[in-house]
Amino acid sequence: MPDGEIDEYSADALRGKASTVPGLWRFVAETDGERVDRYLAARGDWSRAFVQHLIAQGRVTVDGHMVQASAKLRVGQALCVTVPVPEAIAVVPEDILLDIRFEDEDLIVVNKPRGMVVHPAPGHTRGTLVGALLGHIESLSSIGKTLRPGIVHRIDKDTSGLLVVAKTDLAHRSLSEQLREHTVTRVYEAIVHGQIGPDRGLIDAPIGRDPHRRQQMAVVAQEAGRPARTHFQVLERLQSFSYVELRLETGRTHQIRVHMAYIGHPIAGDPLYATRDPLQLRGQALHARTLGFTHPRTSERLVFHADPPAVFVAALAELRRVAQSM
Repeated sequence: MPDGEIDEYSADALRGKASTVPGLWRFVAETDGERVDRYLAARGDWSRAFVQHLIAQGRVTVDGHMVQASAKLRVGQALCVTVPVPEAIAVVPEDILLDIRFEDEDLIVVNKPRGMVVHPAPGHTRGTLVGALLGHIESLSSIGKTLRPGIVHRIDKDTSGLLVVAKTDLAHRSLSEQLREHTVTRVYEAIVHGQIGPDRGLIDAPIGRDPHRRQQMAVVAQEAGRPARTHFQVLERLQSFSYVELRLETGRTHQIRVHMAYIGHPIAGDPLYATRDPLQLRGQALHARTLGFTHPRTSERLVFHADPPAVFVAALAELRRVAQSM
């Protein structure tokens, strides 16, 4: 139901607009049998999670009736989606226990748990790493956006592992420059689908916004994306999976996830780039294991390591058990 006065749009008007523009959006189903959430995510330039959130709030109707996300559409049915005016987002300090691997007056290195969002965003205003950090220390660097104080680089919600956060502007500028110069060491480990052919290799393919699924990234033409390079090495072959080490040379959004899917070996459990989740991981098996950089003030080279979380270790152990029993 609309929140007060709200603009009304047809599906065609959505083209070129931000995916969360408030309004009443109207669609007409062109095919039979497609799930409501999948249909709207594809046609409306929204994530499925965002659509499911709207459905749960009663903001989606089909022929005037509220529906479940899994409801199947028929040709000609009319869908109405009400996108409310977004609430203001603020960073709130929170008392959340963190796995801190290093801290001094300039920076802090954290082993982020799987499932934690790095900074506040629509739908994720609490339980973020930034909120936890501000509950632990007085302030972070002032460089960057209001909701991302101190954040020099990010890892995805369901990716666990190490990242460095700047407390001071001096540290922020130095670490950002090191990232631009590709002198920060970032090594990941992952479980991917399929048996990768070569033992090691380099994926050199530009990444940009997927032109058909705007919530995703994709390998695109050079002029449409940014350079992206990922080095991989197979650590272990496990029947229909591979356990791999991945080293970032660049750091684009979803880079490892996109590159591995591009070569036909998506990250196990990846909800965006893998088509199935036989390991029932409910999130990608991807862990930022090693992080190295030069300290902004002392010029000392610092390198940190963190073991993967229990869910990753358990999945790997089960794959080894199955492989040994074959």
